[in-house]
Amino acid sequence: MQFYSHFNVLWYMCTIIGRKQEIAELARRYESGRAEFIAVYGRRRVGKTFLINEVLRDGMVFHHTGLSPYDRKRKVSLKSQLQNFHFSLIRHGLEGIAQPTSWMEAFFLLEQLLERLDNGLRQVVFIDELPWMDTARSGFLTALEAFWNGWGCSRHNLCLVVCGSATSWMLDNIINNKGGLYGRLTCEMKLSPFTLLECEQFFASRKIDMSRYNIIQAYMILGGIPFYLDCFNPSLSLAQNIDTLFFNPKAKLGDEFERLFNSVFDNASDCMKIIRFLGKRHAGFRRDEIARKTGINPNGDFTKLLKALIASDFVTKYVPWGAANNEEFYKLSDCFCWFWLHFKEEKAVTERDYWMHHIKESEITSWRGIAFEEVCMQHIYQIKMALQIAGVTSQESSLVVSGDDDTDGMQIDLLIDRADDVVNVCEMKYSKTNYAITKSYAEKLQKRVDALEHAHPDKIFHLTFVTVNPIERNVHSDMVKSAVTADELFK
Repeated sequence: MQFYSHFNVLWYMCTIIGRKQEIAELARRYESGRAEFIAVYGRRRVGKTFLINEVLRDGMVFHHTGLSPYDRKRKVSLKSQLQNFHFSLIRHGLEGIAQPTSWMEAFFLLEQLLERLDNGLRQVVFIDELPWMDTARSGFLTALEAFWNGWGCSRHNLCLVVCGSATSWMLDNIINNKGGLYGRLTCEMKLSPFTLLECEQFFASRKIDMSRYNIIQAYMILGGIPFYLDCFNPSLSLAQNIDTLFFNPKAKLGDEFERLFNSVFDNASDCMKIIRFLGKRHAGFRRDEIARKTGINPNGDFTKLLKALIASDFVTKYVPWGAANNEEFYKLSDCFCWFWLHFKEEKAVTERDYWMHHIKESEITSWRGIAFEEVCMQHIYQIKMALQIAGVTSQESSLVVSGDDDTDGMQIDLLIDRADDVVNVCEMKYSKTNYAITKSYAEKLQKRVDALEHAHPDKIFHLTFVTVNPIERNVHSDMVKSAVTADELFK
């Protein structure tokens, strides 16, 4: 029996920026004709709640959001979480009930509400920030298991959607659950930050005029996080917006860094220690270096911290090119954190119009070079598309070789090692005008390629440039085998 009305997926695809695959999958689950248990996770501020509310709102009969345990000086108690759930039950129509004293009772009341509201149509139950509800010794997970296994999974018109920014909790307790919820999920969905193209579409939808040059700058600072992009004032320039968001008194994102970690991670202070240490070198560090320098015991909990930061898109794990598989490095990959650590903490900027006054000075210009490299690293698929190698299996990594008295050091932020035995040695350069290769830089690049060819004679090395604007033609430009410009990063 079809209990749902026609789901206008095309309309949602046209009105929501990006998220095409996610919308299509939610639509398919909505119209499946069977019980669905969907888990959505991803970095805080990435737009999870907005997506679910917009796409599934017509079928939503119950929506609840857990209380943030870190918005007050002390953690929120089980009693407060249950009281909040009680209010949600009343708000959606279950009146004349006493406040539940346990999660078992709370979910039983939810069953009663859904049975009372059941008219044969699809019932979407959306529980947002699920990890916040699992306070110490609350029995929350056991009650959730009982709700789904003992009642929900047999309700063919029920669509349970749970969501959380505490990615490690979602992975450990819902997606990779080894207990009563093992294998019970019917769909898991990770929401990632916007690409450059989606940022461009987002700004256009908000009537914010922004050149691609400035969109890249905005991405360097905010990443592809919709919540941050939505803070832009259309009447202000990019520089004015950055000052307003970060450097003005009472700036909207003035305390975002600590709030970002405190609201998601149980061990927020240790997570911030790791992030701050990784911010010292773009290529990252080995696990043992991180533990030693941060003073965190390298035990199982430390491993969980690293996994949580990776799952939340703050950190990337990789094996340096040519190294053994056990020589893993961890690098900071979140643009917002890179910007925050450099300007808000290291430089400790206090000038309220700092970005406007210093936008053309060397301290910002040098930062842009590193920041652009990170933007490129988050658009490797687009780079491969531009190089017409998207269909070729490849491994992407970095290379750092320390120098000594006899040999020069070498750092390459991106090597694309392809299955056809070609390696793209990528140089990423941020410049408002066409980039010109100087004689001294050409000699440095040639030494780099020669060293790679000598060490790996079975490979062919193609020097590849990724630049904002095309490379200026001169006597040295022919050494570049392939080039990608910023426009191609927007595809």
